[in-house]
Amino acid sequence: MPSLRDVQHAVRRSLLQREDGDAAGYVLGDGLTPQQRLGVYHNTFVATLTTALRLSYPAIHGLVGAEFFDGCAQVFVHERPPRGAYLNEYGGEFPEFLERFPATTSVVYMADVARLEWAVNRALHAPDVESLDVARLAKISPADEDRVRFVAHPSVGFVRTDHPVDAIWRAVLGQDNSALAAIDLAAGPVCLMVQRLSSGVEVIRLDEGAWRFAVDLCAGQSLGSALDAAVGVDAPALLADHLTAGRFIEFSLTDTAPAVQEQETLL
Repeated sequence: MPSLRDVQHAVRRSLLQREDGDAAGYVLGDGLTPQQRLGVYHNTFVATLTTALRLSYPAIHGLVGAEFFDGCAQVFVHERPPRGAYLNEYGGEFPEFLERFPATTSVVYMADVARLEWAVNRALHAPDVESLDVARLAKISPADEDRVRFVAHPSVGFVRTDHPVDAIWRAVLGQDNSALAAIDLAAGPVCLMVQRLSSGVEVIRLDEGAWRFAVDLCAGQSLGSALDAAVGVDAPALLADHLTAGRFIEFSLTDTAPAVQEQETLL
């Protein structure tokens, strides 16, 4: 009698590697061969994950077309099966996959468009958390202000790329071929901040200094360290903007434990 673990591993090999030999021995025919029944599960498995990727990467789907996307997604699914049941979290490795996938490596901006899309997807599905009550900062002693360490809202993320992927992303989703054709891929690097607001997910372009200051703050650096590194920018004004926009949810002092776990920053 096989153990449950044996059966699960056999079915996993059937789903991911199409090795049906072991799993077929555990499946009753009843009108279909065991291989045919396993094929139904395999096709459903791949189709479900392909749909999840298509929902997370609509601009990539628009750039390459449905047939190419589905074929590319099927390769990815077999290489990177999900580790959990929550499909909104599936596909975070897709940009790196596109970067090395032979059929897409020649499109230099493809992986970075995917990185932006994943940041947008992450923002869209981030948990609802109350933003920091700015009035609490007024209670901090002036001597402790440099020790303040912020915790970013879980929807905030960052992308830096050598190509204007925000313009590409908007043109593709807007089906604006004229705008897409007018994009200058050599226009230089872009620094982007992503955040979910009540009106939806917003993608904001920042200059290099402002972007780095935001990254430092959201990565949990102390305010003093972030200010010291913020050369050539109006850091107080930028900080005020971040606080007003609700990009932080909590703060602590650098030699105390943070009040909540810091969120991962997308770089």
